[in-house]
Amino acid sequence: MSNGKELSALQAEVDRWINEVGVRYFDPLTNMAMLSEEVGEVARIMARRYGEQSEKESDKAKDLGEELADVLFVVLCLANQTGIDLQQAWERRMAAKSARDGDRHKQNPKLQG
Repeated sequence: MSNGKELSALQAEVDRWINEVGVRYFDPLTNMAMLSEEVGEVARIMARRYGEQSEKESDKAKDLGEELADVLFVVLCLANQTGIDLQQAWERRMAAKSARDGDRHKQNPKLQG
């Protein structure tokens, strides 16, 4: 990540917060359920604000950025508790995507204009 913190720094920040404030990590299956819940909240905002569903008055105050941050927080928790270095995983994934898709999207007529 070029701007802001590296993923490894975010993982460390979440780990400190869990140990100082959160007492302990929820078990991985609970965190997986929480991730689904948080993604659902993002989906609700997207469907109502940017999709065709009407946005309820109570939803208008919801902050998409905060909801996305909630998703990231739980992803960081899952990475920490399963021993995943997200920075390394990210770098490997971006290299693989770049090798695989280097020209693919540029040649896709659906993405032109």
